[in-house]
Formats: sequence, structure tokens, C-alpha cells
Amino acid sequence: MPLASRALSEGDCGFCGSLQTMPQHLQVLLSSSARLDKYRRFDRRYLSNRLRKPATGSFDADRVSIVPTLFSFCKKKQNKPVRRQKGERLAIYHLEAKVVSRGAGRSAVAASAYLSCSRQYNDYDGIQHDYTKKQGLVWQEVFLPAMAPLEWKDREQLWNAVEEVETAKDSRLAREFVVALPIELNREKQIALLQEYIQAQFVSDGMCADAAIHDTDGHNPHAHILLTVRPLDAQGKWQYKTEKEYLCMKNGEEQGFTASEFRAAQNEGWEKQYPYKIGKKKVYMVPSEAKVQGLVRADKHPKSTRYGRQNPISERWNSEEQLAAWRAAWADVSNRYLERAGCEERIDHRSNAARGLDEISTIHEGPVARQMEAIGLISDRCEINRQIREQNKLIRAIRDEITRLKNTIMTSVPALAKALETARKGILLLRYSWLYHIGAAENLEKNIQLIQPDYERFLEVRRLLREKSKQKKTLTVELKTLSPTSFLRRSEIKRELVAVTEDMEELRSELSMLLSEFGKTDPDNMKEIKQRLDAMTANKTGLETIAAKAANSMDAEVEKYRALQEQAKVVDAAELHAARMELRGEMTAAVREKVKDTFGKSYDYNRLRQADRDVSELLGETHPDEQRSVLHQLHHAQEQPTAEKQYHTHKNEQEL
Repeated sequence: MPLASRALSEGDCGFCGSLQTMPQHLQVLLSSSARLDKYRRFDRRYLSNRLRKPATGSFDADRVSIVPTLFSFCKKKQNKPVRRQKGERLAIYHLEAKVVSRGAGRSAVAASAYLSCSRQYNDYDGIQHDYTKKQGLVWQEVFLPAMAPLEWKDREQLWNAVEEVETAKDSRLAREFVVALPIELNREKQIALLQEYIQAQFVSDGMCADAAIHDTDGHNPHAHILLTVRPLDAQGKWQYKTEKEYLCMKNGEEQGFTASEFRAAQNEGWEKQYPYKIGKKKVYMVPSEAKVQGLVRADKHPKSTRYGRQNPISERWNSEEQLAAWRAAWADVSNRYLERAGCEERIDHRSNAARGLDEISTIHEGPVARQMEAIGLISDRCEINRQIREQNKLIRAIRDEITRLKNTIMTSVPALAKALETARKGILLLRYSWLYHIGAAENLEKNIQLIQPDYERFLEVRRLLREKSKQKKTLTVELKTLSPTSFLRRSEIKRELVAVTEDMEELRSELSMLLSEFGKTDPDNMKEIKQRLDAMTANKTGLETIAAKAANSMDAEVEKYRALQEQAKVVDAAELHAARMELRGEMTAAVREKVKDTFGKSYDYNRLRQADRDVSELLGETHPDEQRSVLHQLHHAQEQPTAEKQYHTHKNEQEL
């Protein structure tokens, strides 16, 4: 059974849908063939019931750990959906800027047809783009500056004019913005907000804008803004984006001039440089100097800069500073409308790092992920965001606790003991989080390594097969057009055809075998495997980011712990240790409950023990066995006897 997936058409955005694979049953990679044992192991990893046991050296399917946050689509969600808390300010900021480029296979006409859910014909390539069946369009409008022709109010004419003026095969055709509209505003105010932003930031600066609001599910309002990238002159004609710049010489000085500038500079003694042959070399020099040496010009093309001189308006539009200004302007105008509507929510265009926050940014989920959550399935993106929010909550709690303790005058042993144990508790929580996420990322990397080599071989075989097919076609055509008297060449061609045919058959056989290993029959369906690999790679990166953030936060908390240790040197060490051990059981129990609450079924007692050992070693504690025994006692009281037996067995083996 082929893997179920949803592949969006060209131009789909992250709000209207995301390109992701949604397995319905991961046994689809299995077949009756015994050769597919490694893929059985691979799929069983996904089908495990969200176990969080760390991998232990082999790929035994019953022992290998899986990443529950990533491949749990086929599992019903157990927890209730997260609801908005009273007073929680949930206004979100999202502004994505990208370029519509012909070099990337895109078309401005197609992009416009997509955002307006219309049918448009592209005169440049003769393709008609029809998105009239697309759902979710709630508003659309074309904005023109004063100098633009009025007929461009018809978006088809506007973007065909853009396609016509951009003649290069890799031309940048348009700039596209996708912005999230505040859900706290009604539709009328959302439209007014968008109109004000477009007029103030783009149209007033000479751009033509094609905008539309989409809201596919009624809870995800967002706008697409398509902008022209070539400035207009006062007569409404397209200006140049770049102009050729000639490198001219005068008295040993080199300077660049455009064609119009050179006409004036020529009267001042500036000369263009041309290539001249001196032996086997080509040397650029001015004609007056070459004439004295009696040199002959190699060609007629003068020396010029590589990319020419950019239009100053286009240069400003393309700058990072301008993008930052557009991002800030969206936040400003949105907050102004939120304030007018009496909403407490505000948005901030700055990243967490720029705002001085050590929290992790969530990733965009999209409606597909939310629809999966609504029907009881677990989306990888939503699950990762839940983990990120819990991680941020943990960081905030630790930060608040440390701040509170700093403001407390600690002169007694009990106060110092509580402060140290509280700090240790935070470090232990962060260490567990790091172990969990780095382990999940490593397991995902192993899964990638299982699939990627065969997929890359599939691509290579398919490429070779195409090359052989072209070669065979060329030989066949040559054989048909060959003179009847060319007996020798005819014989050579026939031998080559036989060899090429044999190679093609071997490649087809290998291709068929690779397809069967992936559970496919059609090579065109292999794009699902590519999508899966891309999703796995992206999710691995997300997990590594969370782990890195946990590690950085842990380093910061360790420094604070060291400062507390220095402060504690004024009291009796034995008395302080005894006081800490009295609190250790309570603190460890709190850590255990916090971890179980945060990670749910992902909780792993062995991982918590490992985190505890790591923290003890990191902090240089003198009684690690005594500290670990607290965890063991808790586990002994609450877990099944089998776990206790396994622990003692492991302990005895170590002693032996």
C-alpha cells in the first residue's frame, strides 16, 4: 500500500498548507520479501508505543528508542487540547519575505493567480494557471502608485507586463510577503490594517501591490502581498534594475561610468579599456596606449564591472535594512490597531535573542497540523511546539526561582540548603531535557541513515537510465540516417546499441528492486520519500536546537549554583550537607513529577537516573551513591517490582 501523503501544488504557502508526509500506517514500507528486514526494523521503531528507552548499541526493534514527537501520526492523542488561559496574550507575529524568481521555476502570473484564487494566462510561457477551485479567499485588491497605468488594476495585465519586461531566464519577478493577521481583530479591521500597511510601506514608495486575505479554516487569517521589484519612472515606464558600468582609465586612475555618464566623462579624458593581445595573453588597456604600441584589439567588449550598477531604488528595496524596517512597521501598525480595538495583546517583530530572552522560538504549525490535532491525531510540528513551550516554561520557572532566592537574605543553613537544592533541581530538569532531545535527534539521524543511501542510489540509477536512454535514441537516429555503404560504422553502432540496451536492462532491474524496497511501483511516487527525508531532517534540526538551548540554560544555572556555593562557605559544611540531604528526597520527588508531567509517556526512569548521575558529577558532589539512592527509593515505592529487580541485578553486576 503506498504511503499516504499530501503534496501541495506550486505556490502553496506555510499557512494554507505545508508540504509534509502523513503516514497512516507505517507497515507500508514492509513487503513479503525477506530482503526488507532493515525496513521492518525501521518501521517498528515508529510503531513503538512512544517508548523513550535510550538506544543501546543495536537496532533491535524491541529495544530501540523512537521519537514520539515526530512520527506519531497514527496514534490517537490522549491529552486534552491546550486552551487559552485567562489573561494570556496570544497575539502572534509572522512575516515571511521571499522572492518569486523565474530561475526557481516560479511565475509572477501563477503567484498572482494563486493568491487571488483566479484563472490567469501567462503570455511569457503560454501556460494558463487556474486556482478558481481553491478555497479560503475572503478579500483581494490591487494597489497602484500614481504613475502606474490604470489598466494594471487588472492583475493579469499587471503581472504579464512584469513577465514581459523581465527577459532573463533567472529574472527576479516579484517580492512576496506572507503575514499573519491578528485574530483579535474582526475582518473589517484586518482589511483596514492591511490596506494601511501596503499603502504606507509599498505603494507610496512606487511599488505595485497585489494582495489577498486567506482564511481556510476560519481561525487562520493571513495575507499574501505580491510586489513589483522594478521601479517605475514618472511616465509609468519600467526603470532598469541594473545598468552596465564601464571601468574607464585616466592618468592611471580607474573609475566606473554608466553609458550616459561616460558621454560626459569622455570629454574630460576618460577612456574605456579594451582587451588587446600581447603574445598569447589578453591585456586590458585604453585605445590611445594600444595605438602607440601597435596592438590589435582582441574583441569589441570593453572592461566592465561584473554585475553592473544597481538602481539605487532597487538596491534600497533589496537591502536587509529595508526588510527590517518593513518588519518593524508591520508590528507598529498591528499594535496600533490592537490598541484601538481595546486589546491587551501586542506583537513584537524582534527575535527572542534580540529581546534578551533565552527562550526557544516555536515553529510554524499550519492548518494541516492543526486539523490533525482536531481529529485526535498528533502532529509532529504541534508536538515539537508543545515540548518547546514546556521547555520555556521550565526556563522561566528556574529564572523566577533564582531571582526570588537572590532577593532573599540567606544567612542560615536551612536557607542556603534550600537555595542550593533548588538550583540543583533546575539543573537536573535541564539535564533531563537535554538527554531526551539529543537522544531523539540521534535516533532520528539513524533513521535518516537507513533511508538516505538507498534513496540517493535510486536518484543515481534514474539519472543513469535517462542518460542511457538518450544515448540509445541518439544511436538509433544515427543508424537510420547512416549511409548504406558505411558498413564499419553501422556495425559499431549496433554493438553500442546492444551494450546500451544491456546496461538499461540492468539499471531497470536495480530501479525496480529499489522501488520495491520502498513499497513503490512508480518512480514518480518516490517524491514522498524525499518529503519524508526533508521532514525528518527539519525535525532533527528542531530537536538539536531545543537540546542546545537546554545545554546553554544549564551552563547558566551551573554558574549561579557556583555562586551560591561560594556564599555557603561561611557556614559549616557538614551541617549544610545534612540539611541538603533532608531536602534531597522532596526535591527529587518534585523533579520526578515535573518530568512525568512535562514528558508524559515519554518519561524514562533510567534517563532520569542518568541525568542525576551527570549532575552529581558536574557539581562535584561527594556522596553520589547516597544521592542516587533517593531516586531508587522513590522508584522502589512507586514502580513495579520488576524494575527494582533489574536495578539490583545491574548493581550486582557492577560490584562483580
